Amino acid sequence: MSQSALIETRAYGEAAMPLRRALAWLALLAILLATMPAHAVPSFAQQTGMPCQQCHTTAYGPALTEYGRQFKVNGYVFGDAKPLFPLALMVQGGYTHTSADQPTPPAPQFGVNGQTSVDQVSLFVATRITEHLGVFSQITYDGIGHGTAWDNTDLRYARTFNVGSTALVAGVSVNNNPTVQDLWNSTPAWGFPYISSALAPAPAAGPIVGGLGGTVLGATAYVMVNDRYYFEAGGYRGLSNHWLDNLGAGADSNPNLNGLSPYWRAAVNLNSGPHQYSFGTFGMQADVQPDPTVAAKDRFTDYGFDATYQYVGMGAHGVQANVSYIDERQNLAASLAGPPDPLSPISNDLQFFSVDVSYSYKRTWVAAVNEFSTSGSANATLYAPNTTPESNGYRLQIEYVPFGKLDSRYRPWLNLRFGLQYTGYSKFDGASTNYDGTGRNASDNNTLFGFFWVII
Repeated sequence: MSQSALIETRAYGEAAMPLRRALAWLALLAILLATMPAHAVPSFAQQTGMPCQQCHTTAYGPALTEYGRQFKVNGYVFGDAKPLFPLALMVQGGYTHTSADQPTPPAPQFGVNGQTSVDQVSLFVATRITEHLGVFSQITYDGIGHGTAWDNTDLRYARTFNVGSTALVAGVSVNNNPTVQDLWNSTPAWGFPYISSALAPAPAAGPIVGGLGGTVLGATAYVMVNDRYYFEAGGYRGLSNHWLDNLGAGADSNPNLNGLSPYWRAAVNLNSGPHQYSFGTFGMQADVQPDPTVAAKDRFTDYGFDATYQYVGMGAHGVQANVSYIDERQNLAASLAGPPDPLSPISNDLQFFSVDVSYSYKRTWVAAVNEFSTSGSANATLYAPNTTPESNGYRLQIEYVPFGKLDSRYRPWLNLRFGLQYTGYSKFDGASTNYDGTGRNASDNNTLFGFFWVII
């Protein structure tokens, strides 16, 4: 089994759950939540009674402000607005054009270039359930693969208390994607870019900590000390083929984790007026059994380091910067079993680096730049026809976010993001030129993506 197959997260096979089945499940869950007392609401903005920009660095989107991080660490329970139906609908898509036509269509019913698509349609349950228990849950219809599956889900319980002069927030998160519970946008689940084309080529290699979404279930316990020091630890287990089929991910997406995979996170959060800083580390260890009938296992150990800076003042200007580095150590005793081969060693390493900076004006106009790279040790079997996983590139992005502010029309029901994103590559899957053995160059994958992102 190849490394990319081990970490594939979006495989919607023939066994994917039909859309009508997903809608029926979500409707049942929403009805159950709606029968709870006065705190079932259609969205977090409605729950808190505040505009989306209160929690997000732009008018809406994944990147959280200090208030947004407090809302999340405290279990999604802030607010006392009137209860309403706790559902939201999201649609993402756009137009994708690569510098050169792709060798084959990226998906059935699409051409080799210049394609318009609806990439995904998601339904959310996002609400306080009890005084200390809240949920963020997503079900997504994949407009490219035409399957429906559970998506990012985070159920958390939190309490606040004091020990002497020390203020503590302690809680538990039950979730299906390592780092989805994280408070900062420098870890894989919520890292930049927050949207990208589902039809564009993407590098094959990536760390396992960012590739398990929807295929695992885990629990972590956390504590925030004096709003400054954050500690979290827990573990994940893989789901059976039966459950992956039932949840829509499909048995083909099973990473075949063996046993409990530990996860850890620690960070320091610093505030100086409108300036917010964080520095942290995170990691995960996972044993993978590519063939469940064979005892041999692969081991992946990821060590991550990250930092963020954020300026969200009272004026028109805002800045968000994130840095993330992941070092993965691999022992592929199962995938590379057989006679020793010096060109395909069992022990390997993989590094991923990303830095991004965004500037926003009046939480409405946003410009961002991102540099990213993947590197690692040489292995002829893993990375054929090349010998390394090297991919290097950059992104440039501009956006218009008209709603989500205090004085926005239709607040909080209508939220829009329109943008242009350009991704350029200097290396792709190990080489700058002829990286696939057919004469295709890294720059042929340069992609212009005009996107829309709607939440109601």
